[in-house]
Amino acid sequence: MTGFTAGLGRAAVRDLVSQGAFVVGLCRDAQKGEAVRREVQAESGAGNLEILVGDLASLADVRRVAAEFLDMGRPLDVLWNNAGLINLERQLTVDGLEMTLAVNHLGHFLLTCLLLERLRESKASRVVNTASEGHRFGGPLDFGDLQSASDYRAFRVYGRSKLANIVFTEELARREADHGITANCFHPGFVASDLSKNNGWWARMLMTSISPFARSPEKGAETGLYLCTSSEVAEVSGAYFMDRRVRAIAAKNRNPGDAEALWETSLALTGLST
Repeated sequence: MTGFTAGLGRAAVRDLVSQGAFVVGLCRDAQKGEAVRREVQAESGAGNLEILVGDLASLADVRRVAAEFLDMGRPLDVLWNNAGLINLERQLTVDGLEMTLAVNHLGHFLLTCLLLERLRESKASRVVNTASEGHRFGGPLDFGDLQSASDYRAFRVYGRSKLANIVFTEELARREADHGITANCFHPGFVASDLSKNNGWWARMLMTSISPFARSPEKGAETGLYLCTSSEVAEVSGAYFMDRRVRAIAAKNRNPGDAEALWETSLALTGLST
């Protein structure tokens, strides 16, 4: 699971371990990851959370972390791509990629592809992607400017990255239909989180002011946990969920061929097509 040190990710890890799952969590901050590991161990009495440290904004880090996981020799039944961010100003990663797209989509795309063979070995494995209703407000994917170099608007860029999560989910489900892997995504609702941490004091104040109206992390995690563990969705794939129900996505933001185009573009941007 990526993005497990705060918000719904932290709540989800605690729940999964309490159910007896062995969880490997990917985090960027080793100290935060270790704090959650100690918390989970104190609650459960079991050492069922292991930490890998890496940055989804670095393609080299994603490759290293994937290799470290594979070297553990553990089975992989569920991959939950949960980490995400929003930046009010355009930033580039060490690889020269727009940061929001890189973290919210490309890093998870690369991680998933690198772990596909291990997922296939589990026969009935699941990929769960944390998406958002924000996909309705970003407009269609713009393959002429996918990295928003000419016109950066934070919430549109974020919305398109969440649309990319959904389109990626659908295409992964299609491609892996014969390999025993299901792929679904979900909207957790508005959850008080640390998404504002990259955007200065006023963004933190805004988050603080509206947090009383937000869902708890535990409530936000519910649908993701359902997709990870419930037998009710064992045969469901390629769907977008909210509150444990399949929801239609914004059709106005979809164009024919988007799924294939996003897949091929993501292969090129992550170096998997070379």
